[in-house]
Amino acid sequence: MAVDTERIPARPRRLGDRLAVLGERDFRRFFIGYTTSLLGSSMAPVAVAFAVLDGGDGDGGGGGGTGTDVGGVMAARILPVVLVLLAGGVIADRFGSRRLMLGADLLRGVVQALFAGLLAAGRAPVWVMVALVAVWGIGEGLFMPAFGAIVPDLVRRKDLLADGNTLLGLSRSVSAVAGPAVAGLVTEARGPAAVLLIDAVTYGVGALALAGLRLPDRPGVDGGGSMLRELRAGWSEFTARPWLWITTAQMGLFNLLVWAPFLVLGPLTAQRELGGARAWGLVMGVYGAGAVLGGLLMLGRSPGRPLAVATVAGLGWALPSAALGAGAPLVWLVAGALVAGVGSTVCGTLFSTTMQRWIPAELLGRLTSFGSLGSFVLGPLGLAAAGPLAARLGTGGVLLLGAVWQVVAGVVVLGVPAVRNRRWEEGPDN
Repeated sequence: MAVDTERIPARPRRLGDRLAVLGERDFRRFFIGYTTSLLGSSMAPVAVAFAVLDGGDGDGGGGGGTGTDVGGVMAARILPVVLVLLAGGVIADRFGSRRLMLGADLLRGVVQALFAGLLAAGRAPVWVMVALVAVWGIGEGLFMPAFGAIVPDLVRRKDLLADGNTLLGLSRSVSAVAGPAVAGLVTEARGPAAVLLIDAVTYGVGALALAGLRLPDRPGVDGGGSMLRELRAGWSEFTARPWLWITTAQMGLFNLLVWAPFLVLGPLTAQRELGGARAWGLVMGVYGAGAVLGGLLMLGRSPGRPLAVATVAGLGWALPSAALGAGAPLVWLVAGALVAGVGSTVCGTLFSTTMQRWIPAELLGRLTSFGSLGSFVLGPLGLAAAGPLAARLGTGGVLLLGAVWQVVAGVVVLGVPAVRNRRWEEGPDN
């Protein structure tokens, strides 16, 4: 099936033109603050894991925590994110994204500073860590829908919106690679408390950037309505857009059937057949490099049918699962991870930009929250079920099933006219 790649509007290819969005004052300020806080956020999980394993003594020596403890603490962070996403969307639409994001950054910064202090003092038992990361997760769940809604206000020239999303995606990709590496070095040298203190400082930088933004006034939702009524109205708007709920369902099932099994069974397979952690680190490192490459390729490009291109790019996620499930040599797994990484950024950038162009500003927070919830809510189930399913069907069977699903789902979604034919210039929806 041919995909229309007409660009709207035609744009030069010089690097300076592709980075023109950094000339927008508010975007540039936010980009610096967001990138800084994102680097700290990507460092923190490494520190938390080692803090649990060290038993909260903060000195990097001794033991105490178990793998079950690590899993419990990590789950305590994820669950609040899911629980508060919808509330975050309502609050963002009612009071504005900047205020909510500023509060979320301050909350997370205080939590990490307190966490660091307790670790340094040797007073952080596992139950305290669970409580702290749960509050951290609340901050993340509030931040996510507000982030999706604020980007259009940061970029006044709408022809630069895709480049803005691309740069933000690049920031996430680079941080995902660099953050854990830096965290490992700092944790080894200074202990987990030092990493969490750095994270607290980076949240402060993000909050300062948000405080200095000069954003246009946006009419919020009617504050007289209840949160439940506003959620119902948002749900009606969400389900009224086939392109939105269909792609959200596709992403939710991808996380359940493809990505979660890959993350669980991949390290297991690497340990048994590919040489261990070094091989798996190579795979995930190349995936991150592919994501960075995808962002560089997307700068200055605006395909005429963005959802069709995003769906085609998402087919690349089938490759690493297929290579791993088929028992292919490591080189093929690495190649598949590279293609999947490129596709992840292309898909994510185009989907974020279409939402921001096609959804009215007063609905963007709530519809972003519904989209995020639908995309990620099944992920924990996939993580929990991957092992038992592999015991029944075999590791290769589960991975190959996910690869086949990704291809079939992509073809089915491309067959939906609302996804295949929708052109860039058609939005926003009324």
